[in-house]
Amino acid sequence: MKNKSIYLDTCSYNRPFDDQTQLRISLETQAKLFIQSLIKDNKLDLVYSYVCFYENYINPFENKKLSIFEFSGNAKYYVIENDTILLKANTIVKNGIKPIDALHLSCAINAEADYFITVDDGILKYSTEEIKIFDPITFIKHIKHWEKHGGKDD
Repeated sequence: MKNKSIYLDTCSYNRPFDDQTQLRISLETQAKLFIQSLIKDNKLDLVYSYVCFYENYINPFENKKLSIFEFSGNAKYYVIENDTILLKANTIVKNGIKPIDALHLSCAINAEADYFITVDDGILKYSTEEIKIFDPITFIKHIKHWEKHGGKDD
């Protein structure tokens, strides 16, 4: 069976560097690190994009930038800008999503990723039939349910 593919937005990559004294952040960090282990173990295929690359490039914190850059080497798919992505992003923006977040979503949709992972509450409120959007914790629950039921989505 083909691996499921996953796209993590920049706020997900940065979650382990956030203030871990907050329970939500700590739990999301643990779930995100588990997702990374699934990617490293070739149980999920990582989709990375020019938008992730750009946002990481402008990150002022060298340790964060280097860590995220090194992990991006695990990507199986790399999305580059094209007109389809830009048009779709413009449509997503009309639904109240910030432009950079709309580009992330559009890249994931264009790559036909199965899942989009974020810790951004604004994106988590967005709904589309084109991709499943999860926070890291809910994704772990979903993937465990998926495995338990023989790879069948609800």
